[in-house]
Amino acid sequence: MSLEYQHFNPPQSADLTLVFLHEGLGCVAMWKDFPRQVAQLTGSRVLTYSRAGYGGSDPCPLPRPLSFMHDEALHVLPKILDEAGIQKAILVGHSDGASIALINAGGVADDRIRGLILMAPHIFVEELTLSSIRIARAAYETDGLRERLVRYHADNVDCAFWGWNRAWLDPAFSDWNLENYLPQINVPVLLLQGEEDNYGTARQLEKISEQLPQPPETILLPECGHSPFRDRSTETLQSIAAFLQNHF
Repeated sequence: MSLEYQHFNPPQSADLTLVFLHEGLGCVAMWKDFPRQVAQLTGSRVLTYSRAGYGGSDPCPLPRPLSFMHDEALHVLPKILDEAGIQKAILVGHSDGASIALINAGGVADDRIRGLILMAPHIFVEELTLSSIRIARAAYETDGLRERLVRYHADNVDCAFWGWNRAWLDPAFSDWNLENYLPQINVPVLLLQGEEDNYGTARQLEKISEQLPQPPETILLPECGHSPFRDRSTETLQSIAAFLQNHF
């Protein structure tokens, strides 16, 4: 299977690689310039990739299994680190990508993972999340969201959208929960979330903080929705740079 990727390797870069894991409707292109800005500011190598069925990567069959985040975290991501020759990684996840990072860090005994930077992570299902996903479904069907996503996903657009949307809205997904992974995560963690996130409440961060062995650094960003790297780019960049400087 072929996956789309982008790699930034600043001059005299540190030996850490920040591996970006995109949201449920994301891909390499939807990060826009943010990964390059992180690489320039921190001097770290950065790798972004689109999961199968997203962006310019190969398609995948639908429906996605309800274990799609676990499959990515436990089976696909370790192979990507192998193929890229990455020995020291910080996982930088957004939304579903942040959940994938938590599953990997707590479910794979991999000493290559040195830290986590998580934007709007989910560890359990909230009605707020499902409500927003239902709104996204209506927008995709009748309000032009499909056309807006085509520019990023091209022929993968239906695979990307329906694979994510139908999995989250499946009644069997209501019991999805990642709390059992948290006690095994013994690396520094930075949590960022917008105060106006329409896909999750601050309870997600509270439950994560309660169960991690090491207290995470937690930042709630005012006037910020579900995507800190877009809504509050400068503050998010500065927070990531400070986290790396403090811990690595």
